[in-house]
Amino acid sequence: MAVTEAGSAEMDASEAGSSEMGASEAGSSEMGASEAGSSEMGASPGDPALTGSVGVPVAAPGGAAGTGVCAPLGFRAGTAGAGIRDGDPSRDDIAVVMSDRPCAGAGVFTQNLVKAAPVVISQLTLRRGTAIHAVVLNSGNANACTGAQGLRDALRMCALAAGALGRDPVEVLVCSTGVIGRPLPMERVADGLRAAAGSLSGDSGAAAARAIMTTDTVPKVATAQFTVDGVEHRVGGMAKGAGMIHPNMATLLALVTTDADVAAPDLQALLVEVAETSFNSITVDGDTSTNDTLFALANGAAGGPALRPGDAGFLALREAFLGVCESLAEQVVADAEGATKHFRVTVAGGRDDAEARLAARTVAVSPLVKTAVHGADPNWGRVVMALGRSGARFSLDRVRVTIAGTTVFEHGAPIDTDLSAVVAALQQPRSEIDIDLGAGDGHGHAWGCDLTAGYVRINAEYTT
Repeated sequence: MAVTEAGSAEMDASEAGSSEMGASEAGSSEMGASEAGSSEMGASPGDPALTGSVGVPVAAPGGAAGTGVCAPLGFRAGTAGAGIRDGDPSRDDIAVVMSDRPCAGAGVFTQNLVKAAPVVISQLTLRRGTAIHAVVLNSGNANACTGAQGLRDALRMCALAAGALGRDPVEVLVCSTGVIGRPLPMERVADGLRAAAGSLSGDSGAAAARAIMTTDTVPKVATAQFTVDGVEHRVGGMAKGAGMIHPNMATLLALVTTDADVAAPDLQALLVEVAETSFNSITVDGDTSTNDTLFALANGAAGGPALRPGDAGFLALREAFLGVCESLAEQVVADAEGATKHFRVTVAGGRDDAEARLAARTVAVSPLVKTAVHGADPNWGRVVMALGRSGARFSLDRVRVTIAGTTVFEHGAPIDTDLSAVVAALQQPRSEIDIDLGAGDGHGHAWGCDLTAGYVRINAEYTT
């Protein structure tokens, strides 16, 4: 893949648009999804033509070499402490991830009309179609609602990273996360960017995941492997997110890398599809951020064949992407602000998949369901209540609700059962709520977490 447009650093604030708030050029949640095609990415999982094998994704929060975004060949990361939030550089808050080869790039972004400056700039960069070489990320400051200066600062971050890496600014994507409405301390950011770019290593995947944490308590990384025509390929990812999390997108920064050879439009379509059942299926508090960003980079360094939709190899890539993104998404909700437990809601029998997903998400975000999970209260009535207001259409006498393997409601009435097993299951760190709406063949799922006093405390004191 060659750089299609060398460009220059002079993509100024006027080119980026006069507003961060839903500019028409940057307003969609995904880049070029309409051109990229539908979510039907090639063969089905049961296609006998599948010859690739897919390894199970694993979370690896430790310091293992080649983990996370550095697991695929040709990717390195560097980190540095710039004291972005409070002037204390003792904690890393800048990460640079670079590919030694040009990458096809793809992105999915927040659907909030209020978009942070780095979201606007990265959307425009991807629209150019230029090959991507690096992503620069910072925590501690969202660079959101900061006007034209915020756009200039986001552009300067790209230019600074490009200069330190010997690349062109239009080959660099940018992400920020943290407090909204405060200007970036650009002198400290500049020093930190140069230091991070000077410390690139293939062993820094876990360090990069730590550098982008805000209220997260643990770094979130995942990796997967698959083989096509005897060539091993890798997919790696990292994510951050703990609060202001809800579908479309779920609040987070995430980066997924692969050494597979994939064209940018196909990578974009794949990312949109995978995001729907992973990051767009988690909820903590019902709020969506100004900065949500999910990037994917593919550099072809594995040396395998070009993967195209419909090929068995592309299906193996899809399964690896899905595994990594679902692992990261569940890690995000498990580490939600103040959370002590998380749960998965699985809905079958929807009139279609969209209604099943809607039902699952409504149950997962319900404050009454979340507090019941927190208290290990087997109050299935709250689940049924949430279904009724979800917008999914069904007949109550055909609904079945099962919590942790115990059916508690069916045919419009409660089941006479010993709820002690449900109480015991809800006391565990992870539990399952299964629902059959009896209205069709649609399926959907969502992850949620309990609602605690810790969540209130963290968010009551966030800027103080």
